[in-house]
Amino acid sequence: MASIVVRGLDESVKARLAAQAKKRGRSMEAEVREILTRAATQPNIGLALLRAGQSVGGVEELPVPERSDCARAVEFS
Repeated sequence: MASIVVRGLDESVKARLAAQAKKRGRSMEAEVREILTRAATQPNIGLALLRAGQSVGGVEELPVPERSDCARAVEFS
């Protein structure tokens, strides 16, 4: 099983995770594991819609462009 380290986590986030874990009766590590597992297994809405359209037909010729953009931080200036 893999391990990860999260650096730079805000203390308020850590406190909320700890409270959430306590409320659910599990360790903070187990809580974070559950959150990450759920997030990683959520379906991609775009692909789900494409597959739904393909199941009824008529959308096979629609292009699906590749994403080439990169995530970037928002600047509030």
